[in-house]
Amino acid sequence: MKDFHHKVVVITGAGSGMGRAYAMTFAALGAKLALNDFDPISLEATVRILNAQGHTEVLPQAFDVGNRMAMDEFAQAVKERFGGAHVVINNAGIEGSALPAWHTTPADYERIMRVNFFGVVNGTLAFLPQLQARNEGAIVNVSSIMGLIGSPSQSDYCASKFAVRGFTEALMVELHDSPISVHLVHPGGVATNIARKPHSQAFAQRYLTTPPEDVAKRVVEGIRKGQAKIICGQDAFKTWVGSNLLPHKWLTAIVWREIRPTLDKAAYKWMR
Repeated sequence: MKDFHHKVVVITGAGSGMGRAYAMTFAALGAKLALNDFDPISLEATVRILNAQGHTEVLPQAFDVGNRMAMDEFAQAVKERFGGAHVVINNAGIEGSALPAWHTTPADYERIMRVNFFGVVNGTLAFLPQLQARNEGAIVNVSSIMGLIGSPSQSDYCASKFAVRGFTEALMVELHDSPISVHLVHPGGVATNIARKPHSQAFAQRYLTTPPEDVAKRVVEGIRKGQAKIICGQDAFKTWVGSNLLPHKWLTAIVWREIRPTLDKAAYKWMR
């Protein structure tokens, strides 16, 4: 897919950060938008910005992407308003505990998998029939560079993003000969408000620096070029190279040395 004019683009997590950047980028290309966010206030703020710039073909709906029934209702609303989707960007996500595994609870793991992984599954399955009915389309699932490597104090987040990667790579094979393209995004450190916990601020300040607009433009380019994997943002390329070429022992040592200054020392009692 190369032209997005009058195409229907579904974006989850559109209330801020990368989701809002996707909305602004596709609106500028003439797309009609179906937007979701868990926070209705942030979502409405995105809609106001779009309307102020003359983009009025917008359908907003606030709900938890981990709720399968709510996602199905959203898909039905998109079909009734616009006739169905052409592009689906499963972007919504939350941060993890930002603590090591021994301080991360089962409830923490279940919560992040519900949003970060099952949100992607729900969005894909709810809208895939509409893309198939159109006989064209693109599915864009957002993983992370933490879907390429493990990182300390991110076991729950990494697990969710590795799960997105596995699901999407399987989907790529299943839709290989179809008119629907599948894209897996591994963003590096993007300047969003995802890191909200006090003990994750050192990590955010050091690594979350890439403007979300840069990622949105790169994803548009990736869809147009039919690129299956889109690696972009701070440290993304070197992480991809390291994950593919380095022996695991070396990679583990490098990641530990790189991330160590941002860790909560109280959680790592042996660290001096």
